Amino acid sequence: MSREFDIVVFGATGFVGELTARYLAESAPTGTKIALAGRSEPKLAGVRGRLGPKASGWPLIVADADRPSTLDEMCARTQVVCTTVGPYLKYGESLVTAAASAGTDYVDLTGEVPFVRYSIDKAGETAAATGARIVHACGFDSVPSDLGAYLLHRQAERDGAGTLGTTTMVVQSMRGGASGGTVDSVRVIAEQARDPQIRKVLLNPQALSSGPGEMVRADLRSEPSDAAIVNAKTIDPSLRGTCAPFFMSSFNTRIVRRSDSLLDYGPDFRYGEVMAVGGIPVVSAIASAAVAGGLGVGMGLMAFKPTRTLLDKVLPKPGSGPSEKARDKGHFTTQTFTTTSTGKRYRSEMVAHGDPGYKATAVMLGESALALALDRDRLPDRAGVLTPAVAMGDVLVERLQNAGFRIGVTAL
Repeated sequence: MSREFDIVVFGATGFVGELTARYLAESAPTGTKIALAGRSEPKLAGVRGRLGPKASGWPLIVADADRPSTLDEMCARTQVVCTTVGPYLKYGESLVTAAASAGTDYVDLTGEVPFVRYSIDKAGETAAATGARIVHACGFDSVPSDLGAYLLHRQAERDGAGTLGTTTMVVQSMRGGASGGTVDSVRVIAEQARDPQIRKVLLNPQALSSGPGEMVRADLRSEPSDAAIVNAKTIDPSLRGTCAPFFMSSFNTRIVRRSDSLLDYGPDFRYGEVMAVGGIPVVSAIASAAVAGGLGVGMGLMAFKPTRTLLDKVLPKPGSGPSEKARDKGHFTTQTFTTTSTGKRYRSEMVAHGDPGYKATAVMLGESALALALDRDRLPDRAGVLTPAVAMGDVLVERLQNAGFRIGVTAL
């Protein structure tokens, strides 16, 4: 592709958008052609001025989600558009269709199942025809989940150990806060869930596992529950205690199942996610029950307008986030366990420093954009609405390892 830019960061004036632009300014190879885009040129100039000398010559593009023609023009100028403008159900539809039409690769941070379903239905065929890679969920939601299962699949293939069976990601440790953008996405989903059609998408464990206009009808019991309290030993004999539901599992699991539908992890593949809350049986059981109850109450309060108004006064606002010192103290460790069709047990692991929703997410999103822009000859020959594992696979794993993430697979 001969385009003016390698990467355009759309939403660069937002909190996570600026963090991503800063990461690219620090880490992109010399000569990478990057531009910043958003609604306000003065605000974009302010961001550019804070990024240091390497970004001083980056062009600025005025583009607005409410003016689709500006998105068409922006996408036509770049190989990759990297967007942090959410909630995507409110602001993302025009951009994803513009990218698909222009044959422009696209990465985002959405955690919204209905938006990804919209993307599949409205942009999937066009993207496949133009060669565009539309890659959702390129941050903490859902790179650790998606690559964790993908690495197990690849290792089992290499070892001739059969296909994957029941597979579970365990968030072993995590320190960081929810971003204002994530809270805003939850707010939008809670509002939209009143629509029976959207509610069907949200409740369907295979909502993203098919092509345009072909949503699979699946019983909730066909996959592990997103709200389950799980005895850790049933995940792997090496684990102890009780595991709590993980608050992003209802999105991450759908992304991983889409990867399975495109890469075929095996006929018995089932995927779930939980969170470790300690190895002492009684204590972890009580903590797991508290987490499960808290998640249920929280979503209920968010769905009810009067209580949502009260929550809005205390929850993080869109465009806001923690201090650099707080972001640097963050970290996460995820481990994904599986037993293959031959009885072989494996564990994949991802460990990273930095707040998962901010600093680490900026790395994951930035490296995803760089992979699509600079490693095109090494990427799988796939187009359409994809996932991080399907679109970038081993290339993204290598990039994240080089960026300081610890990623690997162990036979148990």
